Amino acid sequence: MPAYSGVRRLLGAVLFLLATLAPARAAPTDEPDTVRIGVLAFLGADATIGEWSPVLRRLQDALPGRTVSLVQLDHAGLRDAAAAGDIDFLITNPGHYVELEAELGASRILTLDPGPTRTPERAIGSAVIVKAGNDRLRTLDDLRGKRVAVVSTEVFGGFQTIWRELAAQDIDPQRDFAELKPVGLPMTRVFEAVARGEADAGIVRSCLLESREEWRRGFTVLGARSESDFPCATSTRLYPDWPLATLRHTPTALAKEVTLALLAMSTARDGMEWAVPADYQAVHEMFRELQIGPYAYLREPTLMVLAERYWRWIAAFALLLAAWILYTVRVEHLVHARTAELRAALAAREALEARIRANQEQADHLARLSVLGELSGTLAHELNQPLATIVNYAQSLVRRSDNGRLTDDAVREASSEIAGQAERAAGILGRIRGFAKKRAAVRERVAPAALASEAVALFRGMLANAPEVSIDDTLPAGAIVEVDPLQIQQVLLNLLKNGYDAARGLPRERQRLAIRIGEGAGESAGHACIAVRDRGSGLDATARERLFEPFFTTKPDGLGLGLSICRTIAEAHRGRLTVDGTGEGPGCEFILSLPLGPSASAPPESRTDHAADR
Repeated sequence: MPAYSGVRRLLGAVLFLLATLAPARAAPTDEPDTVRIGVLAFLGADATIGEWSPVLRRLQDALPGRTVSLVQLDHAGLRDAAAAGDIDFLITNPGHYVELEAELGASRILTLDPGPTRTPERAIGSAVIVKAGNDRLRTLDDLRGKRVAVVSTEVFGGFQTIWRELAAQDIDPQRDFAELKPVGLPMTRVFEAVARGEADAGIVRSCLLESREEWRRGFTVLGARSESDFPCATSTRLYPDWPLATLRHTPTALAKEVTLALLAMSTARDGMEWAVPADYQAVHEMFRELQIGPYAYLREPTLMVLAERYWRWIAAFALLLAAWILYTVRVEHLVHARTAELRAALAAREALEARIRANQEQADHLARLSVLGELSGTLAHELNQPLATIVNYAQSLVRRSDNGRLTDDAVREASSEIAGQAERAAGILGRIRGFAKKRAAVRERVAPAALASEAVALFRGMLANAPEVSIDDTLPAGAIVEVDPLQIQQVLLNLLKNGYDAARGLPRERQRLAIRIGEGAGESAGHACIAVRDRGSGLDATARERLFEPFFTTKPDGLGLGLSICRTIAEAHRGRLTVDGTGEGPGCEFILSLPLGPSASAPPESRTDHAADR
């Protein structure tokens, strides 16, 4: 023990010397004139003043010009004062300090040195007291079913330390004691409660029993442990002594002055002394085991405890849950039944739509075949021309060969002409085959001018004396529509053929057809408008009103389905097909409007501004 005391004093001297030689921090300008030290008054006001008066005197001498005051508080009051900034330092038990350290950022700077018979690291424990001569209570296990007096369940040395020992023996004070009786501060009330018979046992801080002769004679310690180098009877393990701690708002310079002043205290001169901060890990371990203080979040109530505490609410919730489940099952049944009905109706609708699409595709195919049938007479003549040219050149080669006048240039010329005419015939047949082929509708992004050019090429390829067709495209570069190209070509080819039929027999200049492509206005804003105009005999008002009705026709041999199908195709593309017979000059103008898609870089062949004559 003397060796340890010498080492401790040497450490204190070293710390004092380092603090003296270290460069001082600039003191804040708002350093307080009054130094307020909050103290946990566990023994009452008189005892607190007597116990801590050496600290008050020492600081008053070391801090001239400032007033040092002790603020006596209980656990809750000390916590509130620290949180509000009403105190600059605090002195409290180790357990309360650990709680304030975690909650408010308290930081210990010194630990109370209890004297030569104890060390700062092993200074505090709890003693379970009973009346002297009570042979029925010998061990902690004998406390089951008994009344136990405590200051409160928040007191470190007066309850929490013994709680750890009881928990190690599977004793729960709340469950296994007949009564856990809080008597409040000061701790002397615990002795009074046991002496009057209001409690069978009491829990007090170790060494408090030995501080008064009458208590030593009237009470004994239950379950006393053998702790070396500890002069008092204790029922628990030992923990560090009380700390002196700063708070977040405590000025650094003031904390240094207070530390140096208290480190210079000695028991011989001042009746009290302080040591460097002790290790409070043992307190943390105890709190972690008990799941209290900073570790309260670890405490999770068991299902049985919750059931016992809240069984009425649980029963009500169970009834509501059962009612909700029954309601949900009924609703789910109704939903499934209604869903089955909707699925059946949807399947029937989809089947009907599939049949309508199939019939529409069949009608489109028949309409294309009808157009080809009407043009079949001129188609044969158009194909005869390249075939006749091929025959002529072939016969010319045979005659030159027979006459011995066949030269390389003649063979090259004849072969080139034969190949060119064959390609022309193949092109005509390829376009007709693609137009007549039956297939499912597809959507592609294409320039309107490209659609018009393909339709004109197909139209002129099927006529021997096709009229001139001009295309005027004023759409911006890159304008596109998202359509089925074959269906739109079918519409345009039908309109071109109707224009050709309307002007058949008229002078050549009246047979010319014109296609204008531009962006619509008004109701057609945001649409590409493709207008096909003829210079035929025109239509009267009655014919224009009924022109798109199925089976209505102005041709002697017509079926009246072409324009009806064309309008259906336009509407399927979210577009319109209208007729304007009131424009300048003779004839009619059919206008096909299609929604414009997002701008894209148009291919070179998508823009034309010329007279198509192929």
